[in-house]
Amino acid sequence: MSVELVRAYFKGTKYEERITIQPTLSDTVEHAAQVIGCEPQEIAKTMSFLVDDQPILIVCAGDAKISNPKYRAFFHKKAAMIKWEQVEELIGHAPGGVCPFGIKEGVKVYLDESLWRFKTVYAAAGEPNATIALSPEELFEASNALERIDVCKLPFEE
Repeated sequence: MSVELVRAYFKGTKYEERITIQPTLSDTVEHAAQVIGCEPQEIAKTMSFLVDDQPILIVCAGDAKISNPKYRAFFHKKAAMIKWEQVEELIGHAPGGVCPFGIKEGVKVYLDESLWRFKTVYAAAGEPNATIALSPEELFEASNALERIDVCKLPFEE
C-alpha cells in the first residue's frame, strides 16, 4: 500500500501522526473536499509531468490549472503530463494517491504559489482515501520541495 510508503517517509517526524484515513475514496478535488469538509481550492493536488524525460511533481491549489505560458517560461518546455499508466512506475504512487511524500528517488517536487492563499491545505497521502493536513510552509518542508514556483492560473485569471 502506498500509504505505508508515506507513513514510513514520515516516521519519526512531527508529521507522522497527521495522516488521516477518510471513510470513502476521493477521486476528484470536489469529492475530496466534500469528504474532508473543506473548500475544493484547499485541496493540494499533485500533478505529474515529464521534463527532459525526468519526472517532476507540481503541487497546486485545487482550483488552479497549469498555465501553459507560465509553465513554458519556467521549465523552457511545453507541459507534458505523465501518462496515467506510467504514473506509479515513475512516481511511486498510483493516480488518486499521488503525493510528494515517499516518492521515487530523483523525482523533483515544486509547490505552486496558489497554495499560499490558505492557512491549511489537504494533500493526498499515497491512497485515494488518505490525506494529510499541512500549512503551505509545512508542505514545502515535508515534501523537500525545490522551490515555490508560479506556473498556474486561478479561475478568476482566465
